[in-house]
Amino acid sequence: MATTPETTQQYAGLSPEQLIEMYRQMALIRVFEEKCQEMYTRAKIGGFLHLYVGQEAVAVGTVGALKPEDHIITHYRDHGHAIARGLDVNPLMAELFGRDTGSARGLGGSMHLVDVSKNFWGGYAIVGSHLLMACGMATAVKLQKKQEVVMVFFGDGATNGGEFYEALNFAQLGKLPVVFVCENNLFAMGTPIAVHTAVQEIYRKACAFDMTSERVDGNDPIATYEAAKRAVEHARSGQGPVLLEAVTYRFRGHSAQDTQKYRTKEDVEKYRTKDPNEVFRKRLISEGILSEEQAAQIDQQAEQEAQGSVDFADQSPEADEKWLTTGIYANPIEPKY
Repeated sequence: MATTPETTQQYAGLSPEQLIEMYRQMALIRVFEEKCQEMYTRAKIGGFLHLYVGQEAVAVGTVGALKPEDHIITHYRDHGHAIARGLDVNPLMAELFGRDTGSARGLGGSMHLVDVSKNFWGGYAIVGSHLLMACGMATAVKLQKKQEVVMVFFGDGATNGGEFYEALNFAQLGKLPVVFVCENNLFAMGTPIAVHTAVQEIYRKACAFDMTSERVDGNDPIATYEAAKRAVEHARSGQGPVLLEAVTYRFRGHSAQDTQKYRTKEDVEKYRTKDPNEVFRKRLISEGILSEEQAAQIDQQAEQEAQGSVDFADQSPEADEKWLTTGIYANPIEPKY
């Protein structure tokens, strides 16, 4: 498809190549997550596993609005953000397998993926705590007079904790370059949003701090990209932080062990008819940006990459115990007896 002023405006200034790349990332995230579920049931992956199935458009749209020098901090549902940031799926899967070739030498696991070379500072398991870390990082950025932005992801449930309000207040007081991205998937673990928060439109919570905020359809990668771009530009220009609420839906349970008794299969299937990957795929095809053959090829490539990551992890050595005493503040002292 030839790029014209009309088409670039329609797609937030994104070229056909960029739009296709967005779909490629969404397809890879989806199949990678499904592979993770399969490997978990086969006991290849241990510990906790929180999948991103259904939320792909949020990660791809928001992360796509960042520059390489910008920073990302996220919560424990972090696989999608890592892939959207461009992290190699081989060390990601190896990390989930607890292997030495993992992104954190197998020490972090699913909830703590990290890649310092890409300013991807990891997932954090304590709900809401990383919002304050984002503020600390943004403070350093501001003191060093760098034109960088910190983007931090969290779920709707985190907005009920004190850390959320403390972080927003601190960020607004200092006009810190933080973009707070709430992935509102309508459930805090197994609690529906109508039950766990008095204000269900999360973006409205920013009004307590006179902070710029916006709500966007998190199932639309282009709309999400546009909203994230506005937020990032606002923060980068020194005008202060932004709270961006992306409304989405997770098709899998809170974790891989979740029995999902808090919602019906009919409810999940209703939302599956709005699957962001399928809707975006059909949109690109119907508008001549992507052909059926190209889409099938992208899907096949994603499957091969995901399976390749499993093969890589399987063939990688187990994490060596020496890493238990590496990278800490003080090495253990040998007893003198």
